[in-house]
Amino acid sequence: MKVCVLRMEGTNCEQETFDAFRRLGADPEFVHLKQLEGRDTLAGENRSLDDYQILMFPGGFSAGDYVRAGAIFAARMKASSGRDLARFIDEGKAVGGFCNGFQIMVELGILPAFDSAMSEHPEAVLHANDSGRFECRPTLLKHVNRGKCAWTGKLEENEIRLIPSAHAEGKFMLPAERERGLYERLFDEDRIVFRYSDPSGDVEAPYPYNPNGSKFNIAGITNDGGNVFGLMPHPERVFFRNTHPDWYRRRVGPEEGDGRKIFESVLEYVMKRF
Repeated sequence: MKVCVLRMEGTNCEQETFDAFRRLGADPEFVHLKQLEGRDTLAGENRSLDDYQILMFPGGFSAGDYVRAGAIFAARMKASSGRDLARFIDEGKAVGGFCNGFQIMVELGILPAFDSAMSEHPEAVLHANDSGRFECRPTLLKHVNRGKCAWTGKLEENEIRLIPSAHAEGKFMLPAERERGLYERLFDEDRIVFRYSDPSGDVEAPYPYNPNGSKFNIAGITNDGGNVFGLMPHPERVFFRNTHPDWYRRRVGPEEGDGRKIFESVLEYVMKRF
C-alpha cells in the first residue's frame, strides 16, 4: 500500500505520519506539492495521485498560515490537481488530515463535502480558538462514529482516546444561516467521528476539555463515503505509549499509543478494498 505524505514549506508533522505508516508495513513516500504540480522539479521527480492508495495531509503551518490556515496549500493543490483529487476520492481511496491537514481539507472543499467529492467553495471553516491563543496540551476524544468512517473501524463506539491538540485555529463552524440543518446532516449521516470530552465521556464539557469552542465539541468529521477524514488533534504524536504525558508516572500500559488504531484502521480498509 502506497501512501503519499504530501508536504510543502511549513508542514512539520510529516515525519511522525510517515513513521506511523512505515511501522505498520505500508510504503509511505514524502511528496512535495511541487511534484504534483510538475513545477521546479528534476527529471523523474514528478508524481501522480494515481500512484497511491492513501493521501495524507500532515500537520504544521503550511505557507506560514498566511491568509487562513491551510488556504494557500489548498488553493495551489486545487488549481493543479483538483480533478485528480476528486477522482481519487470517488474511487474510494483514503484521504486523511490532522490539524493543519484538516484545515487544508476544509479549504479544498473535500470536507464536509455535503453534496459532492469536492465543493467549489469551502462549506465550513476552522476558526480561531475562543481563547484567542494557541492551545497545546493533551485532549480527550470520544469516538462517536457508528461505523461509517474507514479511519476508525478498529475503534469501539464511545471509546475515549487521549490525543494531543496543538492549534490556534480549530473551532469547527458552519454557515450561520444554514448551520442547524447542516449540523443535523452531520449527525444523521454519521459524519461526526470524534468529539472532545471530559474523563467521564461528557461531550458537552466546556473549555479546557474543548480547546477551541467548536459547537457540539466536534473534533473530527468524515465525508459521506467514509474514506475522507479530518481531525484537529494529532494521533501521529501518540502512536507509541511512551509519548503519552502520563507514561512515566504510570509505568503501565501497552506499547500501543492511543493514535495507533487510526492508522491500523485505514490500512485495513485499503487492504480489503484494493
